[in-house]
Amino acid sequence: MTFAEPQVTTNYSFLRSGSDPGEFALAAAALGYQAIGIADRATLAGVVRMHVACRSARIRLVVGTRLDLTDAPPVLVYPMDRAAYGRLSRLLTLGKRRATKGNCALSLADLADHGEGQVVVSLAPEGRPTTTKMDRFRSELIRLKERFADRTYLAVSPLYRGYDRARLMRLGDLADGLGVPLMATNDALYHHPGRHVLHDVVTCIRLGCTLADAGKRLLPHGERYLKAPEDMARLFAARPDAVAGAAEIATRCTFSLDELRYEYPAEPVPAGSTPQRELVRRTWAGAAERYPQGVPAKVVSTIEHEFDLVAKLNYAPYFLTVHDIVLFARGRGILCQGRGSAANSAICYCLGITSVDPTKHDLLFERFVSAARDEPPDIDVDFEHERREEVIQYIYARYGRERAGLAATVITYRSKLAIREVGKVLGLTPDTIGALAKATWGRGNGLGGETAQVAGLDGTDPTLALAIDLAQDLRGFPRHLSQHVGGFVITRGRLDEMVPVENAAMEDRTVIEWDKDDLDALGLLKIDILALGMLSCLRKGFELLSHRLGRLSAWLTCRRRTRAPTT
Repeated sequence: MTFAEPQVTTNYSFLRSGSDPGEFALAAAALGYQAIGIADRATLAGVVRMHVACRSARIRLVVGTRLDLTDAPPVLVYPMDRAAYGRLSRLLTLGKRRATKGNCALSLADLADHGEGQVVVSLAPEGRPTTTKMDRFRSELIRLKERFADRTYLAVSPLYRGYDRARLMRLGDLADGLGVPLMATNDALYHHPGRHVLHDVVTCIRLGCTLADAGKRLLPHGERYLKAPEDMARLFAARPDAVAGAAEIATRCTFSLDELRYEYPAEPVPAGSTPQRELVRRTWAGAAERYPQGVPAKVVSTIEHEFDLVAKLNYAPYFLTVHDIVLFARGRGILCQGRGSAANSAICYCLGITSVDPTKHDLLFERFVSAARDEPPDIDVDFEHERREEVIQYIYARYGRERAGLAATVITYRSKLAIREVGKVLGLTPDTIGALAKATWGRGNGLGGETAQVAGLDGTDPTLALAIDLAQDLRGFPRHLSQHVGGFVITRGRLDEMVPVENAAMEDRTVIEWDKDDLDALGLLKIDILALGMLSCLRKGFELLSHRLGRLSAWLTCRRRTRAPTT
């Protein structure tokens, strides 16, 4: 391997990059890379998308992250194997759980506590290599070397200044004296030179300033793109060992997200039984209640068919978990109702998860669970919106926050917000920004060459044309992570060793960094714990009936009235 760019910052560093993971992967493949490393800031939010994109492009992904430590220079951290990845994920969870949402607070001691199996790369100080600066940095590098031994590297990247060669030689001499290998990187912030302006724009959005006022807060050049391996070899001709160091890290860090193995929680079952046997027992017990006159032959055949497929795919623990949650809710008097494709399941009907008999309507079970599709089941359960939080907190208490968390939702830029943000950065007047925003529409592009004319503005104005083009590029970029409406991921082992867990904006909620698309890509199961206002309304209606009629009314006591025949 000649060179592997180890430090790519994607737009999942949130307003610090001008390109998405897929664009980096495609560009790397086109440039002849065999591997590429992701190093978003204190997050693994983009690694699944990068993993999928790299797999499609047939290049290897080196998983990593950048940590801005509270008491040491910034470092890049790359797990060498699955165990080290788990420690890195727990480290990020630690930093995020002790900080406010969107932040991460970690010290060098925290990193050392989770440092086994990690390659730790110190970032060199910016600016001229003065003696004072180098002496201070030398002491910091010694601290890293003492803790991480031969897994310590020093990153060197060109600043594209006249003193670059002198800086490279000073840093190289310092590293040689301490026995620390160099690692070459261009600190890629966008995949192509043409994204330089967009990177400046997202930087201004993050800093809350205009391009005109940004000054030295922007990079003075447009060189932070993914460069070809031969270009990197030329830039580091004076220290070819730095290029070799980058390739060495890619070789040492063999961990792949393909190694993640999801195991659903092993629900408690009677001694000597198994989850499948317990599911069978509960289902037939429920069937006896659903069909008090005897279970029809058609239903028996349907249930047996479903048992076979569930056993083949080993999904019994999943059904038992959902059943446990439903039993908790009903034990608390919380109305709940399964919906969606789960209504196609006779097992779900017999367990009381759903209330529709699929055999009466000839519903196809394979629409819910199918071996051919190789997709995990997805049971959506609605709960009273006023009492859903009781169910959510039960799940946290039942499994622990290290094993259960809400899925994330990636909040992205849509056309209207994109044009507003870009317009502010370019210094357009509020009236002009408002007119452009009103000229966009819907969830689609809503932006094009005719946008200015539709807004009643001068379509030949180059600033307006630039704003529209940049807003089009910004559309779809992630703004921040929010929480899914109710998708829970529950694991047998530690969830925080699979994905970092952070505090949600809502009190007593914790959220993982991956969304439903990431979970689907890795084959991770989730349960949707949803809120439905109508269930709260129905409960209040039942309470009113109970008060008026003097007897308890409930969901299953309601019977459909047979319509009188018409004449």
